[in-house]
Order: sequence, then structure tokens, then C-alpha cells
Amino acid sequence: MDDIEILLALLAVAAGAVWVARALEIPYPFLLVLAGVGVGYLPGVSEIEVEPDVIFLVFLPPLLHAAGWLSSPRHLRNYATGVTLLAGVLVLLTTGAVAVVAHAVIPGLGWGPAFVLGAIVSATDTVAATAVFRRLGVPERVVALVEGESLVNDGTALVVYRTAVPAAIAGAFSLGDALHDFLLVGTGGAAFGFAIGWLVRPLRSRIDDDLIEITVTLLTAYLAFIGAEELGLSGVLAAVVSGLYLGARSGQDFSAGTRLKAYSFWEVLVFLLESVLFILIGLQFPAVLDALEERSAGELIGWAAAVSATVIAVRLVWVMLVPGLGPFSSRERAVVAWSGMRGAIALAAALALPLDVPQREALLFVTLAVIAVTLGLQGLTLPLLIRRLGIEDDPGTDDRIKALARFRTVEAAQATIADLAISSGGVPMPLVDRAREMYGERSRQLAGECRVPEAGGSDLDPVGWLDLRRRLIEAEREALFDLIDEGTVPISVIREVERDLDLEEERLNRTPVASA
Repeated sequence: MDDIEILLALLAVAAGAVWVARALEIPYPFLLVLAGVGVGYLPGVSEIEVEPDVIFLVFLPPLLHAAGWLSSPRHLRNYATGVTLLAGVLVLLTTGAVAVVAHAVIPGLGWGPAFVLGAIVSATDTVAATAVFRRLGVPERVVALVEGESLVNDGTALVVYRTAVPAAIAGAFSLGDALHDFLLVGTGGAAFGFAIGWLVRPLRSRIDDDLIEITVTLLTAYLAFIGAEELGLSGVLAAVVSGLYLGARSGQDFSAGTRLKAYSFWEVLVFLLESVLFILIGLQFPAVLDALEERSAGELIGWAAAVSATVIAVRLVWVMLVPGLGPFSSRERAVVAWSGMRGAIALAAALALPLDVPQREALLFVTLAVIAVTLGLQGLTLPLLIRRLGIEDDPGTDDRIKALARFRTVEAAQATIADLAISSGGVPMPLVDRAREMYGERSRQLAGECRVPEAGGSDLDPVGWLDLRRRLIEAEREALFDLIDEGTVPISVIREVERDLDLEEERLNRTPVASA
């Protein structure tokens, strides 16, 4: 099979594995790993090799940029202390603890490679956890903290990784130099990402073509990442920060149609990239084992068990005992502590290790083992823990929060209607009265559908009605921006309401005037 055929086969395997996982209601990353292992033992497949630079360059920029784009800076600020303790301090603690354990249990492993391993396995992945959270109705503050942690600790862990790899290759590791590089590279990368977002935004706003605008969002991820790396800065943080900056302004910069298409594009792209990465975990396993054939099975299991136990234990102790995490009960802390699965980012970092890193195969094996253990042990038992602790929200909570957000947007539209009733603003009063009636009904039940009057069925001006509806939707969207700034409504709810408004505006845009 050539490369294209292999890629298509992997995508087919990924789609099938995800379909089965959802039917069984288990985290799909775990099943993707198992599928990859199975495929890896098929004749001719285990020889698949992936260039380290390809993994870092192709996979990381869009994954990191998308994570930032779909997040909210306001919500990160609301949970700043908790995110700092988990995505900053905990990452460094995990890196150090894993380095000590790995240096002790893996014969001949130097401190440089040991710290590289610690950095690789210190970043969490929310794919498996948040899928369980949404299904079981876990309190939104828990979801927001875990998602915020994952967004930031990707950057933290990979900056540590970036400073540790050259030291591992050189054979000399200095903690002081590493910390200096960490601060310089990380701060510079974040600043560069902000600058790229600031420069790209006005350019993007001048483009009046959906496909080109979405293409620019993808190119921005690579521009931020590659540009920062060329300057010796953190491409990881550059990609994240540029995504945060532009994502927070997508409501003002994109039209409704472009935003709907952009969300769909990024959702599919991220799914495909993550699926291929999880499949690659399994695919690499047979080759890694072959490279370590001189090691006994008991020795390899010992390495995997020691590092996996360290990763899980450090998180459990830190999350349960650290003060200042936020207004979380002990049961909620337990869920946060058990949500530290490792996944796509850790795998990408491991596969991107340069070929001259000492004991590269051992580092790959332990990383794959940690990913498999955390996805299998924690991912599969997380739903049981949540039910046992009984921290699910009322099933109707999300609906009530969305209704509250929607009501705020309706209030904004009613305020605009009231202004028009006083000043007219060039809008005929029959249209204002119709809008007042429609939004009055919505404010009472937050439901209903806007139906444009049929031709000949009313003396209302159909063109004027469409213009008024767009004007009111814009008022609703402005209210939604206020909610984002306030940070009182979960970003997932904000995005859902925004999608409702975008769909409604797109329907109006596609309404033929002749039929109105």
C-alpha cells in the first residue's frame, strides 16, 4: 500500500472505532489506541515510519490554534488561580517527579532524557474527559477548569519539552538554564502569537469570501507556529495565543455564514487530526517493542507502571490538597484529579523526538504506556466515579443556562425595538409593531420561529422586514458579546446561542425577496 492508501485506511479505521465507541458510550480515544495496535500488527503495516518534524509541523499548529480559538479569555481569567496551579505548577511538579522516577528505574537514562519524558507526559488531554462531562451533566465550573487547564498546560509542557530536548541531545542538563529558557521562550512565543493575531485580524476583515477567510484562519495557525520557532520562541504558545485572540473576536469579524462554516471546518479538522494521532499511538507500539526486544517483559512493565503511577499520584495529591484551587468541593476535586488523561499532544511530542535523543525508544514506549494506562484506567472509570460521587447537575441546568443567555439577547432586541418605536430610525411602524409582537412572545417562552409574510398576504414591506430582523439579530449578538465579557455564562453555551443566531441570520439571508 502506498502512503495515500494507508492514510485512507487509517481514516476508515478511525471512523469505525469512533462509531463503536459512541455506541458503547466509552471514550473513543481509548478504542482508537486499541484499533491502532491491532492495525500495527497486520503484515506490512508495522513498518510505517513518521518523520518527527512532520508530526510537530503538521499536527500541532492547527490543534493548538483551534483549542485557543474555541476558548474564552474571560473564562480563563475567571479560573486563573486554578488554571495556574494545574497548568503551571502541576506541570512542573509532574515533570520533575517523572524525571526522578524514570532516572531511577530505567537503566542508563540520563537527566536530560528523563526531563524530556517528564515534559511529554505532563500535559493532559480533555477529549475523553469532556465527552463524559457533557454526557453526565458535570457542573460547568468543573468543565471550565479542566478545559482551561488543558489549553494552558499544552503550552507549558511543550515549552519545557522544547528546552529539555537540546539539553538531552547535548548530554548536559542545567536546571537554571532550563528555567531561564522556559521563561524567555514562553513569554516571547505568547507575545509573538498576540502580534500575529493583531496583524491578521484587519487583513481577514477585508476579505469577503467564506472559503478564503477560513483558509486564512488555518494559515494563521502555521504562520504563528513556524514564525515563532524560526525566531527561537515557543511556536506552541504562539499558536494558542493567536487562536485565543482571534477566536474571541470571531463574532465581530466573521459573518454568520462564515462563522458557521468555520466552526464546522475546525470541528472536522481537529477530529481527523486527533483520530490519526491516536491511531498512530497503536501503530508505533509494535515497532517500539521490537526496538526494546533485549528488555524483558517484566522490566518494560515495571517502567510503565512506575511512571504511570507517578503521573496519576502527583495529580491526585496536588489537586486534593493544594489550597486556593477555587470553590470546589472535595468530590469535585476528586473528579478533576481523575480527569488527567494523556493523549494527542503527548503523543505528538513523543513522535517528534529527534532521532538522536538518547534512549528514544524507551521514552516512546513509556509515553505510549502512560497514554494507554490513563485512557484505559481513568477514562473508562471516570463515568463510574462521577455517578458514585453524585456530582451531576440537574439534567435541566444546561437548558436553563442557555435559556437565560437567550433571554438576555431577546432583551437587547426589545430595547432596540423600543428605541425604534420612539425615533422610527427609518423603519415603518407596522414592521416595528410586528417585531415587538414576535419578541414579546419570545420573551415569554423563548421559542417561536420568525416567518416572513408571504407575498400578497400582508401589506408589510418584505425587504424592510428582512432588514429589521437582521438589525435585531445584531442587537442580540451584541448582548452575547456582553455575556462573554462578563464571564458568567459557560463558553459552550455562548457558542450554542451564537450558532442559533447565525443560523437564523443565514436563513434570512437566503430568503428570496420575491417570495416574501
